[in-house]
Amino acid sequence: MASSLYQVVVNARDLSAQARFWCQVLDWKVLFEDEEEIVIGADATTLPGFCFVPVTEGKTVRNRLHIDLSPDDRDAEVERLVGLGARRVDVGQGEDATWVVLADPEGNEFCVLRPKRTLLD
Repeated sequence: MASSLYQVVVNARDLSAQARFWCQVLDWKVLFEDEEEIVIGADATTLPGFCFVPVTEGKTVRNRLHIDLSPDDRDAEVERLVGLGARRVDVGQGEDATWVVLADPEGNEFCVLRPKRTLLD
């Protein structure tokens, strides 16, 4: 029997701010919240979700795991996400990259890809 991806756990200094940011990014909602964790997802029956757990230290090195987003319009989505609090970052992707690297408000890198329908073009 294979495993199913249940949730991605994200260390955060400000659980509420991180949960709000990613809810706006993904059009998800808060499914559970207490002082030790905030779980967000599309709904209570759809997997996976994100679980934000508290840490006291800030992020200091590049992520070993990151999220890739595939919007209908990459450039418009990048601008929307920057408006929500993301920032552009350079991790060595080069000028000819077909994706844009952003960081969430706590510095976690994620990529915005070109639309899925053109990934194989």
